[in-house]
Amino acid sequence: MQIFAGVGAAAVVTVDFLVVAGGGGGGEDMAGGGGAGGLRCTVTATGGGGSLESAVDIPLNTNASVTVGGGGAGASGNTNLRGANGENSVFSTITSTGGGGGGGNTVGFRTGGSGGSGGGGAGNSSSAGGAASPSGQGFAGGTGLESGSVYLGGGGGGASEVGADSSGTQAGAGGDGVSTDITGSSVQYAGGGGGGTLNGTAGGGGAGGGGAGSSVQGGTGTAGTANTGGGGGGGARSDGDGGNGGSGVVILRYADTFTITIGAGLTGTESAASGGYKRATITAGTGNVSWA
Repeated sequence: MQIFAGVGAAAVVTVDFLVVAGGGGGGEDMAGGGGAGGLRCTVTATGGGGSLESAVDIPLNTNASVTVGGGGAGASGNTNLRGANGENSVFSTITSTGGGGGGGNTVGFRTGGSGGSGGGGAGNSSSAGGAASPSGQGFAGGTGLESGSVYLGGGGGGASEVGADSSGTQAGAGGDGVSTDITGSSVQYAGGGGGGTLNGTAGGGGAGGGGAGSSVQGGTGTAGTANTGGGGGGGARSDGDGGNGGSGVVILRYADTFTITIGAGLTGTESAASGGYKRATITAGTGNVSWA
């Protein structure tokens, strides 16, 4: 967190980051929950159970790109398709991958989508969850279950654990997200969406913004929470729509001797100095940031 300068070298600011992508949308009709957006962080914990990322050095008065990924749309319109994947979030050289959509009740779309965390599989044909791809940002989605007249969607993967497989009469819960104190307080991000059902109990959303699935005939899954990267919940039987995935967020922490400029196209704020740091929280858009 110091200014570094050498002969012929520009001074730089060292930036810790939390970069969370948009969560995947839930599938339609006894469907899987959406996977959480990929999460990469340098403070407290990062996604996928890996080692903390390394802070990024940005030269002063030099633009660094930022994109906050939107959540994927839940599947709807009586199509019974897989939910859409969330959009990627970016800070400089760091990219977090959007969460995979939850599987829906149509042949070819029943498996969960792959993404930062994988979407849950649909109940029909006991379909498989999607993979966490690339690895190191989240976890895979859970498997759905078809058992007699009971259909249970799998839970979407979260940043800290896999989405739960469906079992008995219980649809899979979304995997929990990761807690980080980059803002100065511990906050949880990137929980997976819960699975929807026919003739069972819907899966709960994972801690960190994941939406719950629905068990009501034709019911819509709960949307993931905005700016957490939470996955959307899976829709219930009779063409129940999937919940939308939650949008992502980019949070940047740096020494309080610096001031950030948040450029056009981005929505964000810089905090007052606290504990030797300032933090910039960017909640939407695409553009550039720079420091002086």
